[in-house]
Amino acid sequence: MIAADFFATEVLSWNGVTCYTFFVIELRSRSVQVCGTTVSPNAGWMKQVARQLVDSVDGFALGKTHLIIDRDTKYCDAFRQTLQSAGVKIVLCPPRVPQCNAYAERFVRSIKEECLSRLIFFGEDHLRTTLSIFSAYYRQRRNHQGIDNKLIEPPESLPKVGRIQCQKQLGGMLNYYYREAA
Repeated sequence: MIAADFFATEVLSWNGVTCYTFFVIELRSRSVQVCGTTVSPNAGWMKQVARQLVDSVDGFALGKTHLIIDRDTKYCDAFRQTLQSAGVKIVLCPPRVPQCNAYAERFVRSIKEECLSRLIFFGEDHLRTTLSIFSAYYRQRRNHQGIDNKLIEPPESLPKVGRIQCQKQLGGMLNYYYREAA
């Protein structure tokens, strides 16, 4: 089962731009895929995102049976039909009940509190790079209480002895501590 949602981020420019980022989260593993960021999430863009989700080679929705979404008008008919034709049933949340999509809402809170609210973005590319770095950090470096304080994608092996090192990303906002190989 997967859930999807959008979040908005302001990007600094001459006239100010709001970018909408679409992501999907797997409920069991908490794995997240940021599907894209755009200024205008129109029907064509949403249909392309749906095609990527159900791609037969590396689609995030492969093998998933249900997708939880809210009643946002951005989820156009083409988006829903593409997913349904691949065997993914769309589950709509009741109106004004964000608790029904709690996993997605918690990811939005995490990315905004830990990253986005601390930066000023000077363009869409800057935002996309930051989202990519945070997504990798979220999967490979950040513990998750909902899965017993484990990493979503842990490293294959960790050294038992060695000096403790700190890897900083995004100017020190994201820190990861690890043991240096002996």
